[in-house]
Amino acid sequence: MNVLITGASRGLGSVLARRFWEADDNLILVARRSASLDETIAALPAREGRVATCIAADLSDPAAVSDVTAQLDARGIHVDVLVNNAAIQGPIGPLWENDWEGWCRTIRVNLLAPAELCRTFVPRMKAAGGGAVINLSGGGATGPRPNFSAYGTAKAALVRFSETLAEEVRSSGVRVNCIAPGAMPTAMLVEVIEKGASAAGEKEFAVATNVIEKGGASMDAVADLVLFLASERACGITGKLISAVWDPWETFPAHREVLEKSDIYTLRRIVPKDRGLGWGERP
Repeated sequence: MNVLITGASRGLGSVLARRFWEADDNLILVARRSASLDETIAALPAREGRVATCIAADLSDPAAVSDVTAQLDARGIHVDVLVNNAAIQGPIGPLWENDWEGWCRTIRVNLLAPAELCRTFVPRMKAAGGGAVINLSGGGATGPRPNFSAYGTAKAALVRFSETLAEEVRSSGVRVNCIAPGAMPTAMLVEVIEKGASAAGEKEFAVATNVIEKGGASMDAVADLVLFLASERACGITGKLISAVWDPWETFPAHREVLEKSDIYTLRRIVPKDRGLGWGERP
């Protein structure tokens, strides 16, 4: 398979590059800096017949996706699996204190660029008979995340976008899923610590400090889930938000029919009866 990974030069992105490479897939690695991509490639073991393509692109640039597409088209490279991993933390603090340009840039990198990449490559996957899109969710997707409004808004929207796109292509052989990776020891958490509890909030600061000091979620465990969703073992599993930390995704193939026909592992509105209350509905 040809696997396109954004944000591929560090953190989870570099782990995903290594894991797909070890699985004998071809790589298309996208990140802002060519030098960092070169380092990622240099760290990979030799694989006869495998190809790694690097494309330097800043996804905050509205022209970036078009540039990536043009480079792949010029080389005749088809994308079988798209992993939208690139993300930025964005402004930290109350909305009214956020730099507005930075807020909008966060929406572009975390939401609009993944959507545009899907808009470009999903029709090609359909024409080829199938493919997989895996979007990385994050904190704020399933509940309020004070002082991280840009990040949380983008990630919540990315989940609903993924669920919607999954329905649009359900009969085409293209699967679209989101992963909640859990708190990992990344540069984004270092940003939280650097901003301090006064801007990020005591809870977020404490979580970030604990993860950086003790390790947090395993990136290889997240990669296990990504590779599963990219594989034919995940056939029929689409439109889901899956936690790499809490959900027993290894058992999903045994429950494929139920998952296909239900709203399990999706965003939904909570009404009083969901909490055992007898009010909240019109007579």
